[in-house]
Amino acid sequence: MELTKKTIESLGITYIEAGEGEPLVVLHGWGANIQSVMAIVNTLKDRFHVYAYDAPGFGDSAEPQTVWGTEDYARCLEAVLKALDIERADFIGHSFGGKTLSVFAAKHPEQVNRLCLVDASGVLPKRTLSYYLQVYSFKALRKLYTTIVPGDKTEKLQKFYARFGSDDYQASQGLMRRTFVKVVNESTAHYFARIKAPTLLIWGDKDDATPLYMARVFEASIPDSGLVVLDGGHFSYVDDYGTFQAAIRSFFN
Repeated sequence: MELTKKTIESLGITYIEAGEGEPLVVLHGWGANIQSVMAIVNTLKDRFHVYAYDAPGFGDSAEPQTVWGTEDYARCLEAVLKALDIERADFIGHSFGGKTLSVFAAKHPEQVNRLCLVDASGVLPKRTLSYYLQVYSFKALRKLYTTIVPGDKTEKLQKFYARFGSDDYQASQGLMRRTFVKVVNESTAHYFARIKAPTLLIWGDKDDATPLYMARVFEASIPDSGLVVLDGGHFSYVDDYGTFQAAIRSFFN
């Protein structure tokens, strides 16, 4: 499978396609790329014409020219489908790819045949006492760090977040770092009830990035949905590949 690049929404978007049949589009998660979802592509390319693309700012695709939110990534998906002449398709999205699809499927039900969300984000985490203590401690440490460390304040903040920020935050730079901050604080839960497509939810029971209780929110809110729990973490489709393969091949039969 060769990588192809097209200019879509004034951005160079890299994608692959494999197999023959009805279209199925696979979206990767935050900080990932096409390679991270090849296990999904290879599972279904004998039944579908499968597409996967690097979202703007990831892999070989160009970065957005402004700070984007989840709705911007959903709008980009709409543009990708138009550029590839896909009027209606099945969709699978992992993590942030699932979050993007929760917006797209609600806004464009006429383009979604069936939907599979794997360890999807979109539900904001529960704010426990320990969470607020961590936030308070983090802010106190930031204040102390910027007070006692010599140098320009902007440079000190950059050094602080580079040292103490989350893995995703540290991996992002410039515009994509600000995009990450925006995206991670957005809930898409208000879109779930508007999703009309039959939806398969697949989750790892040990997922610590989007814990299993979040899957229950998706399941309770999306009218035609069902949940399959795998033995794995946030990349449950890799951790428990055999069960994942059986579940999606049955759903997309």
